[in-house]
Amino acid sequence: MPAHLPRIKARLSIHAHRKVRGLLEGEYAAVHVGRGIDFNDLREYVRGDDVKDIDWKASARSRQLLVKRYVAERKHTVLLCVSTGRSMAALNDAAVSKRELAVLVSGLVGLLAVQHGDLVSLVHGDAAAQHGERPRGGELHLERLLATIHDATTPGGAPADLTALLRHVVRTVRRRTLLVVVCDDTFISEESADLLRRLTVQHEVLLLGIGDLDPTRPEVADRDLVDVDSAAEVPGWLRNDRQLRAELAALVGEEEQRMRRRLDQLGVVHERVRDTDSAITAVFRLLERQRHARRRG
Repeated sequence: MPAHLPRIKARLSIHAHRKVRGLLEGEYAAVHVGRGIDFNDLREYVRGDDVKDIDWKASARSRQLLVKRYVAERKHTVLLCVSTGRSMAALNDAAVSKRELAVLVSGLVGLLAVQHGDLVSLVHGDAAAQHGERPRGGELHLERLLATIHDATTPGGAPADLTALLRHVVRTVRRRTLLVVVCDDTFISEESADLLRRLTVQHEVLLLGIGDLDPTRPEVADRDLVDVDSAAEVPGWLRNDRQLRAELAALVGEEEQRMRRRLDQLGVVHERVRDTDSAITAVFRLLERQRHARRRG
């Protein structure tokens, strides 16, 4: 069984130097409201920290901004809601494995959670069945969740069904969570919209979308491509048609715009993940946008 968490940590170290990593952690911490009353220790200030927590005397002595850390009164729960239908076993629009991207972004958010002492749980599934894992803390538990996402996503699985997955969350999750939806949908149905609207009342809802592969891209012109959902081979003549490429790009752009507008209307903060290099930045922007949305609210 591959170890997913060490690879995620390595990628975080490579692509996010110390300051950026601190910003990422600061944005995650700022998503949650409130703090405990028991002082714990001091750490370096990162953007997103409450200025009320700055220890000015200690900062003057050390010549760097330090903030007080408090023991949390209660642990938060991060719920990873991951679509593991067969379309997630395909490549995305940057010719990157969508399954690997789903594991990566889930691992990034989960790692931030366990490092802050929070609990992580998982709901995953497709059109055939949906499954849930109880919230627990610790990196070992997170590694098991990531392995579950990876192993449940196969080309021979059932079709993706975001509506069924959201319905399962509405029916089974009672405690308030930071709900992080990871899917490859390009359209929000009316039923999905209604479910998301209901979920935003109880949870902080964030969505990370992963796009599909554009078969007309020059980078994949020489590859044998098969549509995962239909099992049909993509005709070779599609791959060098410039007009078709332009029309497809325009269609995909319109679909993305419609989905963004719909999610904005629903009050769901969202980001698009295109490749492994930009995944950390996408998660950072997601958490930053959620923090700003809460302040406006």
